[in-house]
Amino acid sequence: MTILITVTGILVLVFLISYVRLNTFLAFLIVSIGLGLLLGLQPIQLMKSIQDGIGSTLGSIAAIIALGAMLGKLVGISGAAEQISAKMTTWFGVKHIRWAFMVTGFIVSLPLFYSVGFMLLVPIAITVAVRNNLPAVYVGLPLLASLSVTQGYLPPHPAPLFLVKQLNADMGLTLLYGIIISVPAILISGGWYGSTVKKYNTQPNLSFVAPPAATHQLPTVSMSVLTLLLPILLIGGSALIVPFTANGAIKNCLLFVGDATVSLIITIVFALFSLGIFKRHNKQQVNEQLTIAVKEVASLLLIFGGAGALKQVLTDGGVSQLIAGQLQNANMNAYVLGWSIAAVIRVCVGSSTVSGITTAGFIAPLLATTSINPNLMVLSIGAGSMMFSHVNDTGFWLFREYFQLSLKDTIKTWSVMDTLVSVMGLIGVLVLSWWV
Repeated sequence: MTILITVTGILVLVFLISYVRLNTFLAFLIVSIGLGLLLGLQPIQLMKSIQDGIGSTLGSIAAIIALGAMLGKLVGISGAAEQISAKMTTWFGVKHIRWAFMVTGFIVSLPLFYSVGFMLLVPIAITVAVRNNLPAVYVGLPLLASLSVTQGYLPPHPAPLFLVKQLNADMGLTLLYGIIISVPAILISGGWYGSTVKKYNTQPNLSFVAPPAATHQLPTVSMSVLTLLLPILLIGGSALIVPFTANGAIKNCLLFVGDATVSLIITIVFALFSLGIFKRHNKQQVNEQLTIAVKEVASLLLIFGGAGALKQVLTDGGVSQLIAGQLQNANMNAYVLGWSIAAVIRVCVGSSTVSGITTAGFIAPLLATTSINPNLMVLSIGAGSMMFSHVNDTGFWLFREYFQLSLKDTIKTWSVMDTLVSVMGLIGVLVLSWWV
């Protein structure tokens, strides 16, 4: 009966988000309250579970998400992304321009949210395609494959970050393993499959074709790349060095600098000077842009809070423990299981973020009682959360609007690409699990 109640609750959640189009945060709260009451939680205990779930979830990721949004805004107003793309075009040449955007997308999107990377880079890809008389989809799809992979696999992107915290994974190791499996996923979904979409030669939305910027207004390429990679270098470097460092002040300093929040603070301060933002922009305007960045992610924070409430209700109601106990006796590979749950929720709900963070509530108890590698589980769930984007996903419509494709052709290009990202991620996790 408990499983039936839980499944019904999830279906109601999917219905409220997908068909009723109810605010996601409100939908999470309604379902959490309904499930809690049906699972036998007393009203006072239920509300405490919801409050604890929201508080514990936001307490661990709110600062990182807000700081990531700020960094994205600084990159946008400085022209760093445009500078990197221009240099990549020069290095690779027009003939291999799509590879340039694939590499650029991966570098730029490591520390940035998907939506930020999309808004920064896709107009540049469309502009380059139009100027060189190339199909925009042919140039842009490899770029979007890189953006999708980093969004689904790698912290500090929102869903992977949430999974790292909820599954008690190691941020640095998850990032390292994620980068390893990202390479083949991008090569297949963006490199190989991206080469087959040249026939989709529709005229893109020309309103996104940007006028060329004056070179003297842009930061240098080297400084742009260093700034974008700095948080990754701090987090990853700390994870690699700490195991070989004796306990003491140096180790504590490395752990401190390698913390995601601290690394982003350092990067933002560095970016203000390295990208010449204070030289070319009024300080008040910069501060206003940072405030706008935080406002833009406010709804995302509420969604995470709602998902945290649902997770806590499932835990306090005994559902998570019951499912974990049953799954321990299941024959399905744990990573395949995590991927499958996330994939089903993604296809039903449309949001990769909601998919990833909802799956965490079911998988966390399983990890607590088994020897499953939590870092690889984060990646398998993240990969599942990218499965087959279609009409219930805002990214689907965003892609269609920019590239002006028909509904059918959007599915043949965008949806297939995201599906390859998802499947290749699972394959990468399974292969990596043999050695880790």
